[in-house]
Amino acid sequence: MANSVFINFGPLHEAVFVERPNRFVVYCKLQKSGELVSAHLADPGRLIELLVPGARLWLRYADRPHRKTKWSAILVETQEGGSLVSLQSTLVNRLTEKALQRGFLEEFQDWEYVRAEYPLNDSRWDFLLRNQKGEHLILEVKSVTLSQNGVAMFPDAVTDRGRRHVLELTKLHQSASFHTAVLFVIQRNDTKLFRPAYHIDPAFGEALQKASQEGVQLSARRCFVRLDRITLGSSIPIELD
Repeated sequence: MANSVFINFGPLHEAVFVERPNRFVVYCKLQKSGELVSAHLADPGRLIELLVPGARLWLRYADRPHRKTKWSAILVETQEGGSLVSLQSTLVNRLTEKALQRGFLEEFQDWEYVRAEYPLNDSRWDFLLRNQKGEHLILEVKSVTLSQNGVAMFPDAVTDRGRRHVLELTKLHQSASFHTAVLFVIQRNDTKLFRPAYHIDPAFGEALQKASQEGVQLSARRCFVRLDRITLGSSIPIELD
């Protein structure tokens, strides 16, 4: 594991998905006790192909005074093939930050980590990098959970915010004030290709096409997900056509 970047989940409890009353809460039945519990869901995406009645989930217990729920939804098992998918969208930033600090990402080998949450032009960008020439690169990271037939896709719901980010990165690159890049981190290991979800949000796909044509760097990496940890994996091809 010396050459890998991963995050441990800690002890998890198996459950069965019942329903999702809102974007940030799921109701589940604990496998061991049969108790019906509510769990915080840290991924606001639609997840309709994953959160189906009877799906197997894994929850983490967190009994803290400020929390409305004592459980967090960590993993879900796919209906086809039984692969595990991480349900924590912010994990991709933590994984990427570790990887950048260790020089783990080949696609950014000429850049060194400067900081996270870089504020610029009324936006807060995920990461700021710098090369030996003193040039800077703004990197935006997107969490991906949607996949069909081995093809990872983003977004799984219309994202005006995501489209604006891509358009802003394109303008920054065109101005020559910054290099810019988008990294799609796929929180599952059953994918071989990444493609924009044109059937869900064609405007985002068009913005991504334009960004690539203008020189914004695009890359995608899948993860290896187990019951105990998520590990950042290898790059996969991107298809924009």
